[in-house]
Amino acid sequence: MSSSAKDMIRLLGETARDLAPILVIVGFFQLVVLRQPVDNLGQIAAGFVFVLLGLAIFIRGLEMALFPLGEALADALAQRGSLTLLILFAFGLGFGTTVAEPALIAVGEEATEVMAVAGVIADDESTLARTATSLRYTVAVSVGSSLVLGVFRILKGWPIQWLIIGGYIVVVALTTIAPAEIVGIAYDSGGVTTSTITVPLVTALGVGLASVIKGRNPMVDGFGLIAFASLMPIIFVLLFGLVIAA
Repeated sequence: MSSSAKDMIRLLGETARDLAPILVIVGFFQLVVLRQPVDNLGQIAAGFVFVLLGLAIFIRGLEMALFPLGEALADALAQRGSLTLLILFAFGLGFGTTVAEPALIAVGEEATEVMAVAGVIADDESTLARTATSLRYTVAVSVGSSLVLGVFRILKGWPIQWLIIGGYIVVVALTTIAPAEIVGIAYDSGGVTTSTITVPLVTALGVGLASVIKGRNPMVDGFGLIAFASLMPIIFVLLFGLVIAA
């Protein structure tokens, strides 16, 4: 058996182990607590197999492509010594992986409908579409900006705790003055931006950059970019709410 086949079998086993607690919990509440039969058991079993295969293949793809690609790009840009190219790449990576995120599109559309009902914006189709698009691009710009900040942190060696503490102080301050209708949307925006594509690429960028810069420790300096990608959208969306409510 080839090494690739062995790796795939290992991934399938590890993925099944990770999914097992979910099945146990759902099965316990369905059969013991609710005492209801499981409808469409065959369909559910087939769906579980698809999820198992999909997750295993996805993880294998990360190991083979996204992690090496992110690290290689970070290494190449750092070796060229061009800060401008590095900043443009970081911003483009954050913006590009976020603007087409399905979860963000769904949240944006739902958010605009809620704001229209609350009277924050006009309840017509063009205004709803324009506001949803503006919200989506605001979040995408915020993620791009957060990666730029993260790259500067790695280059300059800034302590991450002070940046995070300062960021959440800003969040709390903006929360007190932002429209109530936008606060929950802003906090949720920080979660939907960290998608399955963004996280591995951003992590690879940070680790790769910290690995090639003299005096930086990949364990200490290479991680933390995801925290910025979750924090900055909250600030940007709260500011977005202040603008549209003005």
